[in-house]
Formats: sequence, C-alpha cells, structure tokens
Amino acid sequence: MKKFEQLRGIVAPLDRANVDTDAIIPKQFLKSIKRSGFGQNLFDEWRYLDYGEPGKDTALRQLNPDFILNQPCYQGARILVARDNFGCGSSREHAPWALQDYGFAVIIAPSFADIFYNNCFKIGLLPIVLEASIVDRLIKDALTVDGYQLEINLEAQTVAIPSGEVYRFEVDPFRKHCLLNGLDEIGLTLQHADKIREFEMKRRNEQPWLFLQQKMKAG
Repeated sequence: MKKFEQLRGIVAPLDRANVDTDAIIPKQFLKSIKRSGFGQNLFDEWRYLDYGEPGKDTALRQLNPDFILNQPCYQGARILVARDNFGCGSSREHAPWALQDYGFAVIIAPSFADIFYNNCFKIGLLPIVLEASIVDRLIKDALTVDGYQLEINLEAQTVAIPSGEVYRFEVDPFRKHCLLNGLDEIGLTLQHADKIREFEMKRRNEQPWLFLQQKMKAG
C-alpha cells in the first residue's frame, strides 16, 4: 500500500446523497477479486448511456455528457466530494477499489456508511468527514471554478481551500499511522516477521509430531 502524507488535487463534486455501492460499481462487474481494472466502470450507469457488461470496451461506449466525471474540467480529479451517507448499501470491497483505480485518493462527505468507510482505509483511500455546511461550500466552489483544488495534509489532519482557509478533520490514530506509513493488514503482519519465524521454529522443536505429515509429503 502506498504511503499517504499530503495531496493537492482537482476536486470532482458529486452533488448526491445516499450514493450506494451498486451505483459506485454495479453488481455485474464483481467477478474479479483483483483490485485493479474497476476504474473504467466506476459509476457505470451514470457515466454511460448504454448498459455496461464485463469485457465491454468502454472506448466504444457512449458517454453521458451530463455526468460530472465526463466533463473536461474534472479530468484527472484526485478528490471526490459528495453528500451524506456515501457508500451505503451492500458491503462490497469493490467500491473503494473502483474509486481508487479511477484515480481518487480522497473522498470527502458529511458522513459515510460504516463498512465502506472501514474498507477505504484498508487500501489507502482516505475518507474525510467534514460538516455538511463545509461540504456544501466545497461542492458549490468546485461546480463554479474550473480546476478547483484542495490541499490535504494527513499529518496535520487539515483540508486547505484556495482562499487560505483550513478545515480540520478527525481520523483514528491507528488508521492515520497505517496511511502515513503505507501499512495494510499484510504490511502490519510483516512487521513482526522475525517473531513469527521465531514462534514457528520454537513450535517445530517443541511439537515435532505436528510436522511429520508435512515431511512425509515432501519425501
């Protein structure tokens, strides 16, 4: 998992509440357990005018010109700002995978569905909770100012807007530590690799009968 420390990026405003995970990545695309390849079908039913299916070449599909991500000024956006209860619905891990694969590194909303919120941290995607009035301002500014950008500082836990104003957000200290150091669950485990090997050697010496079958298979 990549470290997350600071980010300055273009904002894409998604002026919708209760965006569920089926809207983020429709169910027909949940046929892979790889984390890559889902970005092209992010918000599929809103981005395209035809029905999307796995393996369908998105370059040949007709884009919906009214959808925010299809507008030229939001290309390359790294920050998504949305309304209340973002990520509600089913608990599919593919939703944060799709957002990250598309290019988003930060999601800002007044509230998130709990499971979606937790899943974001597991892959290094930063969900930020800000007051509804602040989110309202961010969305309005991003809709009216081309190339509107925010600066995110995880260490300081701040969101800075172009005017110079700074908003502070809360984040669990352990999750913050993991993001700053690029540690997912596997990375956390590997920090104790020496102790794990030590335990396995001790166990093998104290209970050798447990490994007899393994030796027989190897022989």
